[in-house]
Amino acid sequence: MCREARANTQPSGGRMQTEFIDRIYECSVVPELWPAVLDDLALLTEARGGLLFSARKALYWTASENIRGVFDEYVNDGWFERCSRRVCLMGQSQPSFFVEQDFWTEDQLRTDPIYRDFFRPRGLGWSAGTGLQIPTGDSIVFSIERDFDRGPVEPEHVRRLNELRPHLARSALVTSRLGLQRAQGASEALTALNLPALLLDETGLVIEANALMQALPESVKFGANNRLVLGDKAANTMLAAAIAGLSTSHEAATCSFPLRDDLGKPQMVLHLIPVRRSANDIFGRSYALLLATPVAAGRAPPIEVMRSLFDFTPSEARVAQALATGRTVEEIAAHGGVAVTTIRSQVRRVLEKTGSTRQAEVVALLAGVALAPN
Repeated sequence: MCREARANTQPSGGRMQTEFIDRIYECSVVPELWPAVLDDLALLTEARGGLLFSARKALYWTASENIRGVFDEYVNDGWFERCSRRVCLMGQSQPSFFVEQDFWTEDQLRTDPIYRDFFRPRGLGWSAGTGLQIPTGDSIVFSIERDFDRGPVEPEHVRRLNELRPHLARSALVTSRLGLQRAQGASEALTALNLPALLLDETGLVIEANALMQALPESVKFGANNRLVLGDKAANTMLAAAIAGLSTSHEAATCSFPLRDDLGKPQMVLHLIPVRRSANDIFGRSYALLLATPVAAGRAPPIEVMRSLFDFTPSEARVAQALATGRTVEEIAAHGGVAVTTIRSQVRRVLEKTGSTRQAEVVALLAGVALAPN
């Protein structure tokens, strides 16, 4: 479908927004659909095109057709290796899209070799990008690339990208694990993910599970009629709510949450990923993919890892991180220049999303979570 013909499908709210999110999740196992979704991200932000880079042991990437040729040069001619933009994005703890002005002055951009000698001669030079450091060792970058004559990406466009960011992250995690290759069937896909994974129907019954998920008997059990039963009761409750939430509104569903052991320490993070549209050709009658990523004991987690674990908003992630370092609600409010009542509201949301009942429980939980080794 051409760019102009898709213009009326770009996300603008309500049903159209939901349909666009469905298309994002469709890309998780049908990666050849990413270019069209990236193109619509560009339309949403008045940009020329969009990009997805994924790296673990090898680099994989895809892009809108409008900019594919430019970024073929960018990768194949060595510009990618010399570009500081990716390093800046991956170095940020705040879970957000960033623009050039967040890192450089206009004078610095004017003299930067990548912008001066590559982007601007090709009519580009403004972008909004985000880096995702997944607790599996996968590094993922999304960006939209705007024509230089159009000017920098505005805060309103960054806000709209941030609304879609959790969905982009979950879908890209699956795509990254599959190496941007289309899965040929459910069994192949579950095996290729190389992480504990299973498929659920809309009632929570297990349709198929891979060997890694079946090897977690203490944490993940298969009850009567093959119903999934998690050893962590709080995770069980959150999974049920997430499944129900997918049928009403993607925005209402908390789709990433911890699975804890008997001592309350997180063992892994469960990500519920909707199976949508043509992904059903691969996963059959499945309603959702449940994917588990590992965590390891250690230091308090950075904001990006917490965001991956618990679906925190940026403000909730900052509050949670502050709690984990021992700050009081009053200290967090004073440091951020916001009302104590605002911080207390955010703390309540943190409690809900971590399945905790007390603030001390959140502190103990977060202090035991760190990025797992590759």
